[in-house]
Amino acid sequence: MDKQQARQRIKQLTEAVNHHRRLYYVLDAPTLSDEAYDSLFRELEALEQAFPQYRSEASPTLRVGDEPRTSFRKVKHLTRQWSFDDVFDQEELRAWDERLRRLVAKETGKNIPTLEYMAELKIDGLKIILSYDQGILVQGATRGNGEIGEAVTENLRTIESIPLTLEKPYTLTVVGEAWLSKSELARINAERKNSGEPLFANPRNAAAGSIRQLDSRVTAKRNLSAFIYDLDHLEGALQPATQAAELEFLGTLGFFVNPHSRLCHGIEAIQTYYEEWNKKRESLPYALDGIVIKVNDVSWQSVLGYTGKSPRFGVAYKFPAEEGTSRIEMISIQVGRTGTLTPVAHLTPVRLAGSTVSRATLHNIDEIKRLDVRIGDTVIVRKAGDIIPEVVSVLTTLRTGQEQPFQVPTVCPKCGTKVSREVLSEKGGIKAYSAALYCPNQNCFGKEREAIIHAVSRKGLDIVGLGEKIVEQLMNEGLVADIADIYELTVGDLEPLERFAEKSAEKLVQAIQARKQVLLEHLLFAFGIRHVGEETAELIAQEIAHSKKEKTVFPLTLFAFFEQQTVDTWQAIKGIGEKSAESLVQWTALPVTKKLFQRLQEVGLRITLPERSLTQGRLRGLTFVLTGELENFTREEAKRRIKELGGSVASAVSQKTSFVVAGAEPGSKYTKAKELGVTIIDEAAFIKKMNV
Repeated sequence: MDKQQARQRIKQLTEAVNHHRRLYYVLDAPTLSDEAYDSLFRELEALEQAFPQYRSEASPTLRVGDEPRTSFRKVKHLTRQWSFDDVFDQEELRAWDERLRRLVAKETGKNIPTLEYMAELKIDGLKIILSYDQGILVQGATRGNGEIGEAVTENLRTIESIPLTLEKPYTLTVVGEAWLSKSELARINAERKNSGEPLFANPRNAAAGSIRQLDSRVTAKRNLSAFIYDLDHLEGALQPATQAAELEFLGTLGFFVNPHSRLCHGIEAIQTYYEEWNKKRESLPYALDGIVIKVNDVSWQSVLGYTGKSPRFGVAYKFPAEEGTSRIEMISIQVGRTGTLTPVAHLTPVRLAGSTVSRATLHNIDEIKRLDVRIGDTVIVRKAGDIIPEVVSVLTTLRTGQEQPFQVPTVCPKCGTKVSREVLSEKGGIKAYSAALYCPNQNCFGKEREAIIHAVSRKGLDIVGLGEKIVEQLMNEGLVADIADIYELTVGDLEPLERFAEKSAEKLVQAIQARKQVLLEHLLFAFGIRHVGEETAELIAQEIAHSKKEKTVFPLTLFAFFEQQTVDTWQAIKGIGEKSAESLVQWTALPVTKKLFQRLQEVGLRITLPERSLTQGRLRGLTFVLTGELENFTREEAKRRIKELGGSVASAVSQKTSFVVAGAEPGSKYTKAKELGVTIIDEAAFIKKMNV
């Protein structure tokens, strides 16, 4: 980046960050996630460090907070309310620890090899400051700009976990975090959706909006809670000597103190705590965005003091961001196993959810048009857990005018065949088309490649070591054209190839041979039949298991069963809809399908039927569809429990669906269920059905 580009980018980022800062701190109406905001802020910081001559006096990196809104009475804080600096990885944490130990050595003359820290969960809520006079709550305030906040006392009085009277008549000021549970957020958003109001983006946004209600009766209905974690001012007793003792003292006064804090000796112990809660955070009823670390000894906190912006003695160690900003360098087209053309954004690498992301899906051509994505745009990218990274929005205010619109392809980039949209339905002469473009060529290399990658994936044949690059290499060498070819690979085939030596070739062949005995539902998933996903494969497998006495069958025996089925007989299996049934019949009728089964039998594949589901389970005969995020189960855990109790899980809603289980932020299945009149139950009712 040259000087002129840096100057322009710094100007754009300064304006954008200041705009979003005001939305966040003043209006409680953020349009960016915290992670995306942090990503812009850190990019601005890095550019200002590289080009300090272009930093504006209005730069948000020079400020601590923002002015409070005028809707509430302003109050001056007795003690300035600071914000901790952030660290994002172990290297930054180690550097912070080393700086502290150097400062302690310089100020005290003591060389401290290991500092003692108190680690606490960082709740994603709204910071509150409570003042008590002789044990009586007299004022509750928001942080505001750190020096002046807003009095929201009446609203905070409605929070049951905030004591109105302390166990002892002390005069003091404490600091904490007001928060809203995930389940309560789901309830509130459902009500807001029904009344046509905008939904809260996250628990923090909802907590802030609830506390800043002018009518405290609205706040009272929101079921907020609050953890208290700091003691700013105390009269009538000695200030605790450590952060650990301070938390214990706060608990004795009647405050709700988070029980998951931990005393850590050195940063290795902190890293263990961090990794533990990063894995477990989804199990909590409230949202976390990291941990807070403070030097435990209060006297050393005084020695270390403050910078112009934040305390030196503490830091926020943020969990891997699930959203961040990046720039689109190019857009390519990926051809899927069913011929779907998926646009993929190639990004300037960004760290998200613990890994470096350089590509993100744009889903389809309609999504590109909806977002108005252009090559060169600064975009917000989301990656959560194992979900494929996706572009969720464009920051149009950062455009320079040099961005290029994406040219929609007219032919398949793999085989050159003309592409088109599929007709989904036709009514009264009006056709409804798919959002995606499709390549109709059955022998397209891109489709064959994606089909084999799909087949060997974890939910399919689960062949360890057979990744995307290896699959493409084997296809280019003419060694693999379908999944039957995989089972004929030998060490001699693999050794001459690049990336393979004798041991790696032997290891892959062993992994392939170990999968010659395959579960029926995994094989069905591996076939990649259109509209036959994991749930449908399991329903078919159970049906076949109930119709066969043997536990293992040959591929041609399975094919004979398929040949006997019609659209009606497939649909007679509860949970299988019309599209899946039609697709199964069409796939079975293809000449290549019978040939594939013959070859799988020749290479020695044997198919294991699943254990028959419980005949007396309390969910026997019931079909469930899951949508939205469940609080007490992962999606896989919920499916397993349903099946254990004799029920079945379908991937789509139909008239045969018994119940749709709706968690937080349900999707299109929820809408479909309402249209069809299918019973919708929440998670609590779902748990009750399983436990009755």
